[in-house]
Amino acid sequence: MTVPDSSPPMLHELDDATRALIRLSAVVTAGSEIEIRDAIVDSAGHIPAGWVEELILQSYLFAGFPRALNAMREWRRVQPEPELRGISYDVVTWRSEGQETCAAVYGPMYGRLRENIRALHPALDEWMITEGYGKVLSRPGLDLPRRELCIVAACAAAGQDRQLHSHLHGARNVGVAPAAIDDAVETIAGLLAGDRAQSLRLLWARVRGK
Repeated sequence: MTVPDSSPPMLHELDDATRALIRLSAVVTAGSEIEIRDAIVDSAGHIPAGWVEELILQSYLFAGFPRALNAMREWRRVQPEPELRGISYDVVTWRSEGQETCAAVYGPMYGRLRENIRALHPALDEWMITEGYGKVLSRPGLDLPRRELCIVAACAAAGQDRQLHSHLHGARNVGVAPAAIDDAVETIAGLLAGDRAQSLRLLWARVRGK
């Protein structure tokens, strides 16, 4: 696996398909069943099918298996056949790729992250690397910058500000230009309830200013 370099940015600006993918991530994470169904139907023809498939697969990490299963059920109504890639069971490769991907996302904070998660529980550290960053987020089919923007959307929709903060930094670390993150923030702002949109803007302003 080739880990993206953070300089120069790999994703300078968002196209319509990427904006739609980011919105879909927020809806899959926090929308109602009807909203998810409508968003899945709307995605057909606007987002590459492989991107949708990978977004839904990774959503179980951030929204849980029930939502991932429900979203994939709706997607199968649109796209009956799954794209069968990256489903072999290879823990050694998952761990190796997971370490590379996680290090790319966290940059200079990677070592501290591993220490902190191990202190919570060694199993969580192992699952984070092997299961999360290796088996799921290192899969082909969707590049890491877009994966990170989808994670930002998921964390914002779920109200998980600690992880949102980390993945706003992560998006920059894997090559998303600040202007593209500006665009992503505004893309999902209208989907957030209450004062969540303003909280997202303020948090991104702090991260952007560092």
